Amino acid sequence: MKRIGVLALQGAFIEHISRLNSLSVDAFPVRLPHQLEGIDGLIIPGGESTTIGRLMALYELAPKIRQLAQEGLPIMGTCAGLILLAKEATDLTWEPLGLMDIQVRRNAFGRQVDSFEVDLPIPVLGPQPFHAIFIRAPVIEKVGPDLEVLSQLPDGRAVAVRQDNLLATAFHPELEGDVRFHRYFLSLGRHSGDSSGDSSPFAQRPR
Repeated sequence: MKRIGVLALQGAFIEHISRLNSLSVDAFPVRLPHQLEGIDGLIIPGGESTTIGRLMALYELAPKIRQLAQEGLPIMGTCAGLILLAKEATDLTWEPLGLMDIQVRRNAFGRQVDSFEVDLPIPVLGPQPFHAIFIRAPVIEKVGPDLEVLSQLPDGRAVAVRQDNLLATAFHPELEGDVRFHRYFLSLGRHSGDSSGDSSPFAQRPR
């Protein structure tokens, strides 16, 4: 059974744990560096990116997460987690993890009242669109040459990307009953070199 840690400093970590548990994964909260030992993957959830970033620094989690990413550990960041994984993000007074070659703009769609939902085509998940929920979401403004854009808004802005063992979304897949994105993340440990988009493990929408 896979052991997946979910960073639980603030934000929607409980929802990620619930989605992973539904897939028979041993998912548990991570708050201290020693809890990162022996895991098969890590999720950095949505929430307040500044709060999560400062707490990561306070509890000395950032160096260990960077080390694990460089060693090939699958890591997924959603919404605030996307900001934390980025090499560059606008209006930050602290340093993100700098693991993904992307530039991100925070709160790109406005305030909480400007949150929205949209069905997005995500080919790696199969032919059925994924219902994406955006809450005070960031947007990816620049993408490095080694990144794969997994999904875009109708206006062309990237909202889901992969870079080898790293996966990030501007939306909240954990708020949907559809667990295909979490299944895709779980596959990275087994097929980290395969970004060909074979949808066979992910095409069915779970009930």
